[in-house]
Amino acid sequence: MSSLYGEYAYTMDAKGRVVVPARFREELRKEDKNYFMLSIGLDNCLYIFLPSKWEELLAGNMQVFKSENKEEERAFKRFFFGNACDAELDEQGRILVPQNQKAYASLKKDILIRGVGNKAEIWDAQAWSKYKKDVIEPSLGKFGKILDI
Repeated sequence: MSSLYGEYAYTMDAKGRVVVPARFREELRKEDKNYFMLSIGLDNCLYIFLPSKWEELLAGNMQVFKSENKEEERAFKRFFFGNACDAELDEQGRILVPQNQKAYASLKKDILIRGVGNKAEIWDAQAWSKYKKDVIEPSLGKFGKILDI
């Protein structure tokens, strides 16, 4: 079972290309593919999926997207799938981030790629620092009391 983890700092070039961590590229090679699925994510970041994880998402009858409010469900599916694309690796191990995705995630030059298990996320480095300070750090004490890992 493949998973993506770790934090990697990179610089996005002027054309919007970013290096994918070597470990993630190795997971992709195991699938005998040369592209990731890239989509707009939540919390103003982008999601990177291995093709197998993307297929699992679709094959699971998209249960993760189910909502009692069908209008909201349709809206989110339009948002998520309408902003997805194949992100083919070039010879230097980079993917091209489309302009609409760069704008959504406010990606500038310094970015972080963070593996979060079933996917990875691309963050603007400053946005990640703010999110970490405002959301993650206040939550750590709570999780320390309920998790035993």
